[in-house]
Amino acid sequence: MAQQRPNILFIMADQLAAQSLPVYGHKVVKAPHIAALADRGVTFDSAYCNNPICAPSRFSMLSGQLSSRIGAYDNAAEFPASIPTYVHHLRHMDYHTCLAGKMHFVGPDQLHGFEERITQDIYPTSFGWTALWDLEEGGGPGNFADWPNLDTVTEAGVFERSLEMDFDDEVLFQAKRRLYDYARDDKEQPFFLTVSFIQPHDPYCTSQRLWDRYDHDEIDLPPVPAMAPDDMDPHSRRLYYASGADKSAITDEHVRNARHAYYGMVSDVDDHIGELMDVLKETGQLDNTIIILTADHGDMLGERGMWFKMTFYERSVRVPLIIAGPGMPAGKRVGENVSLLDIFPTFVELAGDGMAETPVDPIDGHSLTGLLTGHNPAWDDTVYGEYTGDGAIAPCFMVRRGDYKYIHCDKDPAQLFSLNDDPLELNNLIGRSEVATIEQAFAADVANKWNSAQITQDALASQRRRVFVDRALSKGVVPSWQHNVHQKPEASRYMGDYDPWFDTEQRALLRPKKGD
Repeated sequence: MAQQRPNILFIMADQLAAQSLPVYGHKVVKAPHIAALADRGVTFDSAYCNNPICAPSRFSMLSGQLSSRIGAYDNAAEFPASIPTYVHHLRHMDYHTCLAGKMHFVGPDQLHGFEERITQDIYPTSFGWTALWDLEEGGGPGNFADWPNLDTVTEAGVFERSLEMDFDDEVLFQAKRRLYDYARDDKEQPFFLTVSFIQPHDPYCTSQRLWDRYDHDEIDLPPVPAMAPDDMDPHSRRLYYASGADKSAITDEHVRNARHAYYGMVSDVDDHIGELMDVLKETGQLDNTIIILTADHGDMLGERGMWFKMTFYERSVRVPLIIAGPGMPAGKRVGENVSLLDIFPTFVELAGDGMAETPVDPIDGHSLTGLLTGHNPAWDDTVYGEYTGDGAIAPCFMVRRGDYKYIHCDKDPAQLFSLNDDPLELNNLIGRSEVATIEQAFAADVANKWNSAQITQDALASQRRRVFVDRALSKGVVPSWQHNVHQKPEASRYMGDYDPWFDTEQRALLRPKKGD
């Protein structure tokens, strides 16, 4: 009997800003395979992550819930095994669920519904990266929990190898082999395969081959140049000092090098996507496989003098989202605001059963299938975002509705931007009489949506618990929650739970040999 339900191939990149792709208007970056995917399917022009940092963004997406509701406060927050994910739902619907690559699960459960995990993760699974808002040791306002400094910018460029290159090569190999295995099995059971690459996450390193795809003189500098700290909003200023930007003399050439390397990493991910598409074609699985491409967040990449993510500016919080496959209109663009929270109900509906089974937990997202087909004119155009990680001193909230974006933190002045008129977010409209009603509506929405004082109390309590547990577990026989598939349990090729992770990353860098 012919298989009816579609396979699903979910491809993630890490720290891939939508603005850095040609399908979203970038004139320099080369990503032809992503462009081909967009030509075959639907591109969402206004897609957002719900928390602009790795682990909380992913946990929120997997659970379909805002991160504060599941305690996903920062990059070392445990993702409890009891929280149902879309993977559990797909597995319950008789999909074979498999993960290749990064998912940044923290805690003993390293599967969260996946039947099979064919690579280890690149990042620690312990509580070692807990954000510290008020702890005496290493804490204080804006403290980074063992975060990298801007050496990754000043040293950006060409490397023979990096930890990230090694990881993505392994992820690609294992994912391709699993796709071949699915074709060999020729079973009626459909598959859900997640392939999650670490690139183009910093450090900003790429190979000579990928560097040479670009003319260095054509590498664009940020449209918003570096700002003096006094000209930044308070949250950005905290990030500026916490990352050591005040101690790093970043020149235009440093910025151009970092962006050049980032573009090379984007092209590397694009090459990998091309290879995955080739396997689907070769094995006859392409016509019955839905492909979804997205990222967990973006990268400021030097805009305003800021790097990495952790803010609600567009380069940090906007992500690519492309869905292609059987039944998808080719070349369609969707302008409505959507978010990664919408992935959960979309997957379940695309799998064929709709949301017939009521989720155990309330889902904050909505299925995108109506937008894919054009049959859902009553779409709720509101996106909610939270940030409670490194550099914060209180919960930060974002509401994107229609043309406007509103940002609130109890400790900072609010921000309001009209993105159609001000796409670079240079003009804060707070206090303007012409938008007073809009500002009041957003403020009321935040007050009704979140209890900031309670989230603050819960986040601080979580930080204290995790720091204590982490210190205790570092003594005596050190446990490991890492999912190892190739080495003995105590060995790790990537970042171990209690290893100096920055040293591990630096050891993996292999610079080109200079000629005589």
